[in-house]
Amino acid sequence: MDDLKKLVWGIGIKGSTYPSSKNNKQLKKYVLWANMLRRCTEKRWLEKPAYFGTTCSENFKSYTFFYEWCDNQVGFGNKDDNDRYWSLDKDLLSNGERVYSENTCVFVPQRINLILGKLGTKTEGYPVGVFWDKENNKFRASCGDVSGKHKELGRFNTVEDAFKAYKTFKEAYIKEVAENYKEQLDPRVYTTLVNYTVNSTLVEV
Repeated sequence: MDDLKKLVWGIGIKGSTYPSSKNNKQLKKYVLWANMLRRCTEKRWLEKPAYFGTTCSENFKSYTFFYEWCDNQVGFGNKDDNDRYWSLDKDLLSNGERVYSENTCVFVPQRINLILGKLGTKTEGYPVGVFWDKENNKFRASCGDVSGKHKELGRFNTVEDAFKAYKTFKEAYIKEVAENYKEQLDPRVYTTLVNYTVNSTLVEV
């Protein structure tokens, strides 16, 4: 079969309009596109259940469309202070849908991806950010930051008060980061971040 007719990850059509590599190195756009397609496969779902059910739009199955779409996106090609390219994010604008598409995807700094991360599991059935402190017989509130460290927010008599402390801190932290990146972000991302609310059913990194 002609290489141009083979489906990438059984989903995507590369076509011949744009190259996938230059000087024997894959182009960033192609790497982003191929990695996005991979997350939409059952094989990847089995390897990483967090991606289960992830799909992509018909337009995003086309490398030609994706290539041109990237050129028109705020933040594409940007790097953070650690020289890391911004990430392709599908969650901020998707309202819970696991769909990579021209309407849901934006480019954001990895710092934003980290503070919005919801991996792992809740502890002991308590809301996100809340833990039972056996030694002090109280509920403890703690929130992770982008460095992976946890900021202790205090100890409380009730789950509700502990979660309120977590929620207040986390939402303020997200707004602070949004303000720091305001001039660089897609306006839709900025608006979403400054209006972001923490739900007790979410899971902390």
